[in-house]
Amino acid sequence: MKKIYHLGSCSTCQRILKELEPLDGVLLQEIKTEPMTAEQLEEMKNMSGSYESLFSKRAMLYRQKGLHEKQLNEDDYKSLILEHYTFLKRPVVIVDGQIFIGNSKKVVHAAKEALH
Repeated sequence: MKKIYHLGSCSTCQRILKELEPLDGVLLQEIKTEPMTAEQLEEMKNMSGSYESLFSKRAMLYRQKGLHEKQLNEDDYKSLILEHYTFLKRPVVIVDGQIFIGNSKKVVHAAKEALH
């Protein structure tokens, strides 16, 4: 399975999707219009090892909600990601059981290699 979870309004996600082209046979899920299910998040967590690895501490809501001052655990990360799409570190690229999370050059390069 090849799938990319992304945010359509995110310029970084748009740039990375262009970089990963061609996207033949890749399912694209825009997480704002088609929210992730708990099962999808669980699958990502099983591949990555933790909910924390999927959680974006750069999200504006992270500071607005004062979460940077709290000690969060795995259940907190899971419920926050399911509560609001902005907490997912994006994009998340899944290629045949491998997961690539975030937008660092190294991660994007590895995702591109796996896709092509």
